[in-house]
Amino acid sequence: MTVLSRRTFVLSATAAAAAFGLRGPLAFIGPANAMGPGNELPRFARFQVGELEVIQLYDGVWQKPHDPNFIKNATVEETKQALREAGITDAHVPITFTVTVVRMGDRTIMFDAGTGGQMAPTAGLMMKESMQAAGIDPKAINTIVMTHFHPDHIFGLMEKDTNAQVFPDAEIVVPATEYKYWTDPGVLSSLPEARQGLAKRIQATFPNWSNIRQVEEDAEVVPGIRSVASYGHTPGHTSYLISSGNEQLMVLGDVSNLPALFVRNPGWHAAFDQDAEMAEATRRKIYDRVVADGITVTGYHFGMPGAGKIEKDGGGYAFNPITA
Repeated sequence: MTVLSRRTFVLSATAAAAAFGLRGPLAFIGPANAMGPGNELPRFARFQVGELEVIQLYDGVWQKPHDPNFIKNATVEETKQALREAGITDAHVPITFTVTVVRMGDRTIMFDAGTGGQMAPTAGLMMKESMQAAGIDPKAINTIVMTHFHPDHIFGLMEKDTNAQVFPDAEIVVPATEYKYWTDPGVLSSLPEARQGLAKRIQATFPNWSNIRQVEEDAEVVPGIRSVASYGHTPGHTSYLISSGNEQLMVLGDVSNLPALFVRNPGWHAAFDQDAEMAEATRRKIYDRVVADGITVTGYHFGMPGAGKIEKDGGGYAFNPITA
């Protein structure tokens, strides 16, 4: 794995600020800027963590219209400015979906399951295009590890019309806290109407599937992978720390949405975060941990490549993507 550094091809401080919000010069990788108009993101990216092969699969993008309620403590103009400073289109908010696959010996482990083509017309590419391009047979997936139960992460487990399992032969590992929250019959009365349909779909599927295994926080999921509680986005949102030799990768899930918005501005509160204050505290804690320990991270909404390093930058942070 190669992580760009200031000793490779270096941009000026002005250009670096435009790319990642950094105040000094920074190396640049083209695909990290590929969310601009007219650009096509690669279908997959491949890199190593120690002895492990990591493959990231592009599932598409939601071209979310600007909404003053999207970020509770930032205006639409501030959001557009942050996108422009990162070299990203500001015509809409381009929320990408990126699924991570790790090959560990005889195991092929997938983190989250994509949108299943059931959300945005520009999403749902993982099964149709990206797995094939990366040379992954869906039937080879042994284990699917879930970060949380939002639709863009779990709908890839369920057929659109029948709710039948898409991966019936894979073990599905879920955070116990998240599972208990969404399968509690009383949760419906506590949710806004817009989220009740999700809870009903979860309750109609997961409790009836025999291949689901719940894991607690700070538990070994499989040898080399531990769960990391990262609550706030949802009540049981969980990240995962993968270790191989002296190298580590943390699968963040939705600790952050777009880096240009929520890595750069960790105090911004997204409407998707169920407990915004807790989500912010988690974000800062996780960022500080991966910075201090030099851990490579993946983010579900980080674009392609969806992995790299986070570094401290003034009152915020910056995301420095990998290149193969």
